[in-house]
Amino acid sequence: MSDHTDSLFRFLLPDAGVRGVHVRLQDTWQEILSRGDYPAVAAGLLGEATVAAALFTGHTKVDGRLSIQLRSSSALRTLFAECTAAGTLRGIARVEDGEDAPRELTALGEDAVLAITIENPGLDPREPQRYQSLVGLTAPSLDEAFEDYFRQSEQLPTRLLLAADGQGAAGLLLQKLPGEEGDADGWTRTSALFETLGKAELLATPAEELVRRLFHEEQPEAMGGKPLRFACSCSRERVEAMLQSLGEDEARAAAEATGSVDVKCEFCGREYHFPLTEFGILFHGAGASVPAPERLQ
Repeated sequence: MSDHTDSLFRFLLPDAGVRGVHVRLQDTWQEILSRGDYPAVAAGLLGEATVAAALFTGHTKVDGRLSIQLRSSSALRTLFAECTAAGTLRGIARVEDGEDAPRELTALGEDAVLAITIENPGLDPREPQRYQSLVGLTAPSLDEAFEDYFRQSEQLPTRLLLAADGQGAAGLLLQKLPGEEGDADGWTRTSALFETLGKAELLATPAEELVRRLFHEEQPEAMGGKPLRFACSCSRERVEAMLQSLGEDEARAAAEATGSVDVKCEFCGREYHFPLTEFGILFHGAGASVPAPERLQ
């Protein structure tokens, strides 16, 4: 499973007291790329964010979905990537027309916000439990920003390398196990080995081969994994909820010109059609009565 072109692979370096997650994407990344016309830097950031979202589901307990979202007033307006517990991925970037994202995150502007959000099912399926953490943007790259975040929030040494090009995307995460597990210089050794890994090698090498190549002296143990694939989590129910949150007046105003509200998912292209004749059910429920006319018709 781990050498599948689209997969997540977890491993352990027991003597060093270090755990790791590797993600490699090919078909999934091509599918995401094909749904937008992205300039080079924005495409690279989207690939890295997509890989990071998958990596973090192998590192953190996620029963629903984990997303990474960046918003700024720079040329890169929005960057969004999501991975579900089932291993489905989707992502999108929005860039000002004719422009590209800045090469360094520190150039995004003071109002830029990068967040990791975990959404798990709640007792009420309509009310999922959401946990959000903000990531500082003092580092120039996504992997360095996430390294800083894990060191500060979890207080565990962490190494992360992300890479993406037109053909594929990949990532490797190492983290010291909590407590006193591992020998005294285990983290120093594995960190030094990690430093020898470049983005080109990361992109070109299947998971188990890469882990063996880097850490063979640490006797790595495979801890399982899962295949990854593109899929969109949009649904008619979620679009209905979005319209209901807007309110009936705004929805009717949007439908005034054409007699319906038509919503197209930017992630997968699926279209949802809501004619005005269905607004009674949409906003007042199936059992709602239609108000009587003020005069005979």
